Amino acid sequence: MAQITVVLAHGAGAGKDHPWMTRVALAFEAAGFRVVTFNFPYIDAKRHVPDRPAVLEAHFAEIWRDAAKDANGPMFAAGKSMGGRIGSQVAAKGDLSPAPAGLVFFGYPLHPPGKPDQRRDAHLPKITAPMLFIQGTRDPFASPDEMHALVAGLPGATLSIVEGGDHSLATTKKAGARSVEDAVDGAVAWMNGVMEPGVFRPRV
Repeated sequence: MAQITVVLAHGAGAGKDHPWMTRVALAFEAAGFRVVTFNFPYIDAKRHVPDRPAVLEAHFAEIWRDAAKDANGPMFAAGKSMGGRIGSQVAAKGDLSPAPAGLVFFGYPLHPPGKPDQRRDAHLPKITAPMLFIQGTRDPFASPDEMHALVAGLPGATLSIVEGGDHSLATTKKAGARSVEDAVDGAVAWMNGVMEPGVFRPRV
């Protein structure tokens, strides 16, 4: 029986064993998905500064190829912040083999905080696979208005807004204690919809 594989990349500040990564991986697994997590080289080397983009991209592509060997169904590239961006850069170059069924971004780092002119989206129009951007309204890396404008110019892209969410999608209200798991639930529905067009209609 086919099973969706999610290759989930960590953000710049912590590796695959960070509690946030664990929460997301467990939520995907609870939905019946296979999840592949990994560390970029600088994390395993116990360095705090990320590797050069070329190194990060090459490592993501290698992990993807290895994950594909045991895949039994479609594969989605996903990641938190930097991890998602690196996955998108590899996808834009056509270096994910096999091609991804879609990409999921948990807090896309559109620009550094306070530096809206330093955009990181020039490569995104080159991606032909469907994309889901999950963004908190308190995320300093991209405002809701910026994300709406970005997604409006990307055919096949969908935006999911987490009200009150920060860059990790966490909210300040007790009612939002499951905001991360709820975000994954939304991603699961979107991914299933990608595989079965017409079944799921994402809400923006």
